[in-house]
Amino acid sequence: MKPLLYVGNQNYSSWSLRPWLVLRWSGLEFETRVIPMGGDGYGSRSMPAILSVSPSGTVPALHLGSEVISDSLAISEWAAEQSPTLWPTDPTARMHARAAACEMHSGFAALRSKLPCNIRRRTEPRQLDAATQHDVERVFKLWSSLRTRFGGSGPFLFGATKTIADAFFTPVATRFRTYGVPVPDELAPYVHALLNEPSFLEWEQAGVAESWTMPIWDSV
Repeated sequence: MKPLLYVGNQNYSSWSLRPWLVLRWSGLEFETRVIPMGGDGYGSRSMPAILSVSPSGTVPALHLGSEVISDSLAISEWAAEQSPTLWPTDPTARMHARAAACEMHSGFAALRSKLPCNIRRRTEPRQLDAATQHDVERVFKLWSSLRTRFGGSGPFLFGATKTIADAFFTPVATRFRTYGVPVPDELAPYVHALLNEPSFLEWEQAGVAESWTMPIWDSV
């Protein structure tokens, strides 16, 4: 039986995009099912449609037979156990890749709140508040440090091979594009690589094609 990944709307759900990319990059065969977000129970982890497939009330949720993993990083770690190339082979690089993915997984609250994921939207650049600007600058500093130390001649954070860290920062790259956040010249090729990666383009196409909208996110 193929693994089954339940995801939220592909235009909005950055949490879903991350492990979906990881699974695609792993080469594993899996099935994707989209559950529209919003409505009764949304925001309190009590949507009936999601609770029926995810005990935590959240997506993404990966079904492995009778087992369910409902956390994007845990799903990604499971995939890495099947496909070790999802983390760098060098122990030092791998340590820093894990730290970067974990920082994205648990941090950057202002960036998430003020610049919500909306892949198909484009806005004029805006003045960011102090907390959001701090998050943006931290992202740039982290990307620059990893690219300088480990990127070599490849386009991604750790060189030529895509890693879980790149998957976790892909939704951030979409946010910078959506809200016109200026990216330093030296990091522009990295953002370009993320936003033109074939699996991401497939996800983006599906998100753009969705007819469902979340008005509160479209007005931010």
